Amino acid sequence: MRIELVNTGDELLLGDTINTNAAWLGQQIAALGLVVSRHLVVSDGAVIKEAMAEAASRSDVVLVSGGLGPTNDDLTRDSIAELLGLPMELDERLKAQLEAFFAKRNRAMSSSNLRQAMVPRGALVMDNPFGTAPGLYFPAELSHARGWNTHFFLMPGPPRELKPMMETHVEPRLRALLPDGASRTIRYFKVTGLGESDIVERVEKKLEAVPDLILGYCIRQGDVDVRLSGQPGPVAQGEAIVREHLGEHIVSTDRRLIEQVVVQTLAERGQWLATAESCTGGFLASRITDVSGSSGVFGHGFVTYANAAKQQHLGVPADWIEQHGAVSEPVAQAMAEGALRVSAADHALALTGIAGPSGGSDAKPVGTVFIGLASQGAETVVKRFFYPGTRDRFKLLASQAALDMLRRRLMGLPL
Repeated sequence: MRIELVNTGDELLLGDTINTNAAWLGQQIAALGLVVSRHLVVSDGAVIKEAMAEAASRSDVVLVSGGLGPTNDDLTRDSIAELLGLPMELDERLKAQLEAFFAKRNRAMSSSNLRQAMVPRGALVMDNPFGTAPGLYFPAELSHARGWNTHFFLMPGPPRELKPMMETHVEPRLRALLPDGASRTIRYFKVTGLGESDIVERVEKKLEAVPDLILGYCIRQGDVDVRLSGQPGPVAQGEAIVREHLGEHIVSTDRRLIEQVVVQTLAERGQWLATAESCTGGFLASRITDVSGSSGVFGHGFVTYANAAKQQHLGVPADWIEQHGAVSEPVAQAMAEGALRVSAADHALALTGIAGPSGGSDAKPVGTVFIGLASQGAETVVKRFFYPGTRDRFKLLASQAALDMLRRRLMGLPL
């Protein structure tokens, strides 16, 4: 099944808005065992008609996002009606829904919003409880007059509206369109602690030797997704190879981020985490608290950027800082153990380093970071890492390494 995406919006082309919809839709479609063959972004307005016609000429399914609003440049609905030669009709049910939507919010409905209750004849409405723009599904027979056999799905642009519509209305229809016996599958392995070249060295030749197995990588900041797709048999063979050679570096197989894995594992064990950060300035705590449910496992986060703060809040001895420097193994250890003591948590992570671009030395160049992990009933471990580059990259990679140290301890893996 050939699937194409068409996203509309001047804000996407101007770079004012990052097109996260395309990435998310690609992932959702891949989870169905399908692949997006082409993705097109066009401006608002009449050009959408040309884009949909081009996509339909070579595709079984065309997914369109954007251009379903009430303004005069929201022309996706009108464009497909013109493209397929379908008259527009007022849907009284949609009109009532729109009136109720605005009444509930004590707002007057503009006459322009009535455009959103107009439906091309034969199209099926996909309800949108999160906004005023209903989605529309055009079965393939509506395109036969143009010589196509294409299913069109029109969805709103805002992610908060598009995502539930995709999951509730579009995905079930896509599954129904799959041919009998279709069994293509896809597996993701989120890997951390190894670069792409290391992963390639360990598994690529072995995976390429599996017949009909499709291998792919997605390099992210801090980890790498290894993607296997194909029929269940080859994918199962590939999974065995990945698990054998990348085992302890696999963070998840369900695309969860490492912070999600750590928070969930802590929650399952009823354990608490504290953090003490210097060079990362609270970035580690931010990643943890980005995870829903983190309030049940994370109680204390210290940002002790100044040496005096390390001494006052964490009890780091002043002579240790003077003798070894604030960026050192002893100080990282004292920070972790101090955070553990003050918070009474089960685990504490501490980071102290040199984010740059200034402040480095021959012995401790910019990018150096010491990460300490202290846990109740276990020996404190401090590791030294080196992440040269921008401050943002340094913070992300240092926090990734800290989370991986805790993940390993929680999983009983070697540190």
